[in-house]
Amino acid sequence: MHDDLLHVLNEVEDPELGIGIVDVGLIYRAEWTKTGIEVDVTTTMPSCPYAASLRKQIDIILRERFREASSILVQLVFDPPWSLDRLSENARQTLGWASPSKASGETFALRCWNTIGLRKH
Repeated sequence: MHDDLLHVLNEVEDPELGIGIVDVGLIYRAEWTKTGIEVDVTTTMPSCPYAASLRKQIDIILRERFREASSILVQLVFDPPWSLDRLSENARQTLGWASPSKASGETFALRCWNTIGLRKH
């Protein structure tokens, strides 16, 4: 992934956590290609109601910051499924959560998650 893209993309915050989407682990791919910029983004659950809004925010910020890009393609993907393992150390510290190796086993859920989406941390 390209650091310049990741830096800008992390300015877009997860609507529930208020943490940059790169730190939340929602960006699976961010590349400059021959045809422009391509980004693969996911959500914490496929049924997340913020998916369209998130894609739009990504498109807007990339168009503002990288006007030289001939095209911008933002794709919503769900494979592999997002998991808590994708949270950066920065996100874990912001949330006050232990690193995966120090997980306490507490259960929690984000608003986007249905009962199937409950995860242990």
